[in-house]
Amino acid sequence: MTDNLSTYRAKRDFKKTGEPSGEAQVKPSNRRRFVIQKHDATSLHYDLRLELDGVFKSWAVTKGPSLDPHDKRLAVEVEDHPLDYGDFEGTIPKGQYGGGTVMLWDRGYWEPEGSKSPEEALRKGDFKFTLEGKRLHGSFVLVRMRHDRDGGKRTNWLLIKHRDDFSVEENGAAVLEENATSVASARTMEAIASGKGRKPKPFMLQNGEVEADAVWDSSHGLAAEGRHTRTKTAKKPAAAERMKSAMPDFIPPQLCETLARPPSADGWIHEIKFDGYRIQMRIEDGEVTLKTRKGLDWTGKYPAIARSASALPDAIIDGEICALDENGAPDFAALQAALSEGKTDALVYFAFDLLFVGDEDVRELPLTERKERLAALLSGAGEDPRLRFVEHFETGGDAVLRSACRLSLEGIVSKRGDVPYQSGRTETWAKSKCRAGHEVVIGAYAKTNGKFRSLLVGVNRGDHFVYVGRVGTGYGAKTVETLLPKLREMETSKSPFTGIGAPKKTSDIVWLKPELVAEIEFAGWTADGQVRQAAFKGLREDKPAAEVEAEKPASPAKTEVPDPETSKPAPKPFRKGGKVEVMGVMISSPDKPLWPGAGDGEPVTKVDLARYYEAVGSWLIDHIKGRPCSIIRIPDGTGGEQFFQRHAMPGTSNLLELVTVLGDKKPYLQIDRVEGLAAIAQIGGVELHPWNCEPGQPEVPGRLVFDLDPGPDVKFSTIVEAAREIRDRLDNLGLVSFCKTTGGKGLHVVTPLAVPKGKKLSWDIAKGFAHDVCEQMARDNPGLYLIKMAKNQREGRIFLDYLRNDRMATAVAPLSPRARPGATVSMPLTWTQVKADLDPKRFTVRTVPGLLATSSAWQDYCDGQRPLEQAIKRLGKSRQVA
Repeated sequence: MTDNLSTYRAKRDFKKTGEPSGEAQVKPSNRRRFVIQKHDATSLHYDLRLELDGVFKSWAVTKGPSLDPHDKRLAVEVEDHPLDYGDFEGTIPKGQYGGGTVMLWDRGYWEPEGSKSPEEALRKGDFKFTLEGKRLHGSFVLVRMRHDRDGGKRTNWLLIKHRDDFSVEENGAAVLEENATSVASARTMEAIASGKGRKPKPFMLQNGEVEADAVWDSSHGLAAEGRHTRTKTAKKPAAAERMKSAMPDFIPPQLCETLARPPSADGWIHEIKFDGYRIQMRIEDGEVTLKTRKGLDWTGKYPAIARSASALPDAIIDGEICALDENGAPDFAALQAALSEGKTDALVYFAFDLLFVGDEDVRELPLTERKERLAALLSGAGEDPRLRFVEHFETGGDAVLRSACRLSLEGIVSKRGDVPYQSGRTETWAKSKCRAGHEVVIGAYAKTNGKFRSLLVGVNRGDHFVYVGRVGTGYGAKTVETLLPKLREMETSKSPFTGIGAPKKTSDIVWLKPELVAEIEFAGWTADGQVRQAAFKGLREDKPAAEVEAEKPASPAKTEVPDPETSKPAPKPFRKGGKVEVMGVMISSPDKPLWPGAGDGEPVTKVDLARYYEAVGSWLIDHIKGRPCSIIRIPDGTGGEQFFQRHAMPGTSNLLELVTVLGDKKPYLQIDRVEGLAAIAQIGGVELHPWNCEPGQPEVPGRLVFDLDPGPDVKFSTIVEAAREIRDRLDNLGLVSFCKTTGGKGLHVVTPLAVPKGKKLSWDIAKGFAHDVCEQMARDNPGLYLIKMAKNQREGRIFLDYLRNDRMATAVAPLSPRARPGATVSMPLTWTQVKADLDPKRFTVRTVPGLLATSSAWQDYCDGQRPLEQAIKRLGKSRQVA
């Protein structure tokens, strides 16, 4: 071993660096260990270390490991490292070899694959192995590059992920982006560099023994291995001799006072109020207990959450367990149903405060500091959909409450950010609830012992007057005295309610003609469309009952754009390096540039993108919802790498839908809510490429897209003429068409299709029709048009791309930005705008919101839907005539 480490020791001065010298005796375990250390030295890289023959065989992986088998990562072999290096996390002084910050990014165990021994596989230069880590799993291979197989001085390898259950087909580096903290200490690189935060727990078993507080993992995997080793090699101390944990079994929770409006003073932060059960989570040595606000042990009710939490470090956490509806909002009725049926695996624990970390009582720390440490602790455990950190807002409480109410949430909790945790009801925590207003029509009233008790109310939905529940409060004696005579004038013998869920006649119910309109306030809608906790406010005589319908949730506020041509969306102030809320989504690194400029020389930032989506979202969403949608991400801007993503990834926002399509096991992304666009902006998603299917029916074509892709030396005025020619040809075939820029150098002509009842239009037929239209156009003018993709034939010609009309093909969505210079947008146009002087570069994320406000383009898009069957027949006849 001395010879193996001679190179390692020769490169380091252990009087200056805190790295281990390798003198400590670390007994090999019965399983081979590995670590991956994130190393910010001359350049940022990741060091892969595999335990073999008493040392760590080591490689510097320049870009870090990838989960995409297509990615071949350069791995430069470096000197062997001692086994106690597996616990090293900290800084190497400048001027020393490898000077910089070192993080324990992943660790676990590895096994060799194949019939060859690891030593033989390394000699052959084809080394296959399986990782069982905290973040990396599955099969990998290290392949020595061809010119290095002769045993020369160069030792370059390629690290490649094998295809298995843990591989992905694109954005394999997302695992690096999504895991930015240490697996051993939950610290960021910045915290490690500054020396702040808790130190990492050891992983390497010294002398074959490990203490209980040295186990970094849960009751599974590494911790179990550590305990197993301890049992074999060391006598377990008697219970009286073991040190009792400093963590209490239970801490009475801090409670809120109730306010009509949230505090507006400085120093308050605001969180969403969750409609669930308050639960205190305690983790010690991988054992988890979940207790109610009264201290009752409910761990058995939430076994899946307990299993997920067992991977966390020792801690006491305050939070709430919720069930989420299809929109990702807390649903108390669903929580009750899950508990009664014993189906709790899908429940989520929302963590909002940290009380203990190991033996350290952190309750005296300011709330904001406790939350920072909680966020690091949770992120250090990797992405788990059952454990979520509760973000907070530092903007005005009234604005946060309005946003919560628009999203049909229960309300908000406001907390002083600079105070310690205090059990019991305090003035430093306050809750403000949403009481949504609504107009309803009175259809009946109920009596108890002959006296008025409540109103039964409904709304109009289509042809039905639908029952939406009882209004049981808000009636003073004077109100009843005024209201009853009006109700008696409307009495009738027949129920006015129709449709599902209408109440049945009982002796205490008096039916009414549905003519009186009432204003109510209530706490939200139940899953079956009933009002919750409704209170009567008064009658409304200014609105006919026939006009009262169920209101949709209010659209997010639009970004102001004073000048449609040149002005930018009105900026909202934010703290540099902080987070900004857009449509209820927290945008991290809001000032990160995504485009260098939008024709104005000023960078277009991540928050600019989110606010663009907010401004155009109510228009854009109609063209992508219900359709699988691929996105192009540029998390580091147009100058960095671009990622094409169609499938869901770990940590996918619950504002996005997942849809399974025939022939693909992995679910596709789908964006059905305007707020989902902000979630796309948060991950740097700048291009939206939906399928062209009928919404909700991926196997049915819903529109045809003709992509005019010009070759070199084609004037844009010629592309305009081509678009108008396609419009005329489609018009002659009975189809209505619309035009938009692509955000690049071409145009799209789009024709919406009507889906015939009882018949299914296949993709082959739709694609065949688009091909025939383009082929006929190319035959009529072969000097200008072609339908082949060969670029060497495009000089001075336009490629008529009909291939956008295949089943899994996509086309950029109307109003989608493009990852191209100038932050251009695919802009919908009226046909009067499609003229020779059209300049597509004027449509950018800066200018489009204002232009859209005064545009009538595509407003009649749905009215343009036509069946394709007749158009196919007409095209066939025209071909016969020709």
